[in-house]
Amino acid sequence: MKKILLIIAALGIASISSAQKNKIEFSEFDLDNGLHVILHQDNSTPIVAVSVLYHVGSKNEVKGKTGYAHFFEHLMFEESENIAQDEYAKIVQSVGGTINAYTSNDQTYYHCVLPSNQLELGLWMESERMLNAKITQAGVDNQREVVKEEKRTSDNRPYSSWYAEISERMFFGTNYGWTPIGSFVDLNAASIQDFQAFYDQYYVPNNATLVITGDINKKDAKKYIKKYFSTIPKGTKEITRPTVSGDLLTKAVVDTVYDNIQLPAIFQAYKVPPQGTNDAYALEMLSTVLSNGKSSRLNIALKENEQIALQVQGFSMGFESAGFFTTLGFPNQGYTVDDIKAGVVKEIKKLQTELITEDEFQKIKNITENNFVSSNSRMAGIAESLASYSMMFGDANLINTELENYRAVTREDIMRVAKKYLNESNSVTLYYLPKKK
Repeated sequence: MKKILLIIAALGIASISSAQKNKIEFSEFDLDNGLHVILHQDNSTPIVAVSVLYHVGSKNEVKGKTGYAHFFEHLMFEESENIAQDEYAKIVQSVGGTINAYTSNDQTYYHCVLPSNQLELGLWMESERMLNAKITQAGVDNQREVVKEEKRTSDNRPYSSWYAEISERMFFGTNYGWTPIGSFVDLNAASIQDFQAFYDQYYVPNNATLVITGDINKKDAKKYIKKYFSTIPKGTKEITRPTVSGDLLTKAVVDTVYDNIQLPAIFQAYKVPPQGTNDAYALEMLSTVLSNGKSSRLNIALKENEQIALQVQGFSMGFESAGFFTTLGFPNQGYTVDDIKAGVVKEIKKLQTELITEDEFQKIKNITENNFVSSNSRMAGIAESLASYSMMFGDANLINTELENYRAVTREDIMRVAKKYLNESNSVTLYYLPKKK
């Protein structure tokens, strides 16, 4: 959910500069109950990150029971058998740490950063979440209101429904057809038994990856892990893994969304392969060519030269089983959303028929490397990457090798994926127009 919320808030993707130099060393092992553990030791600063990634997101829900994964992200901060209500964050903050979580379509991630002498505290708290979380009516009622307020805040932001509107049309009839926020109707209808069943099914050690990074002694870390996690029972319920077809759309979908907005906008989305595939890497680099920074093609063509757009953007969203690439634009005075659409299509056609220049290619390679390295420049970022690579791809060492997948992309690959995926027949187009008074 974190990545999605950032896009909603900023309607763009930031880039930063750095350079990859040092290999990230780590060790990993499994407990008898199925919990996968990854340790990365770096004693350069006296901090430690403790993270647990559960392989459950909105994709694991079923129609009529949506929003559970995101709801649990909130509910798991309520209380446990040994931690009083609303004390999770207070305990961490009292020792100078930070704690947070997010939910996506595919996973739920809990993470905290602590002074390194508080490692045992962090592990105890996460073991409480996995073993002893209390699902009470008071806690459920409290977090229902929190989630409702979160959705109200989101709904009041202009254009914020774009993600749900695209998902519903692009992945209609599948488990990607709804977003992590889910349905309030479903959450209101859910019983304590429904929530308990969800917890028993997915919040189990054999559906989780524990990652510890930072100023640790591995011997002590393993001692604490054994103490707090080895006795947690392995889950006994089947863990469902729904998949979504990667087939292209059979025909274009065009629709209009009326929103509380002042300016019209247009979103053009194309169905693309899941994250981690060769084509997904090429599409990410394609999105950099189109929309990353003032020198991007969309910005120069539609905003600076022709002055059709007040703003124009593009970005790629990758999931475990599928993904989509989206462009969006706001027309300048005297122009329409159809002018934006025509301009975007024109730039895409160029990518489909002409190789990008060598200078452009070098620029996007530099940006990609800088972004990749920056994401792993902090202990929290390393922990998240190790957990995600291990769970989503079965290879935590991608933290050291994935950059080679980007480097393997050629100019010809960028042209090829533009031809294959960025076609009208494989698209969902949404016209955002102001509500009539």
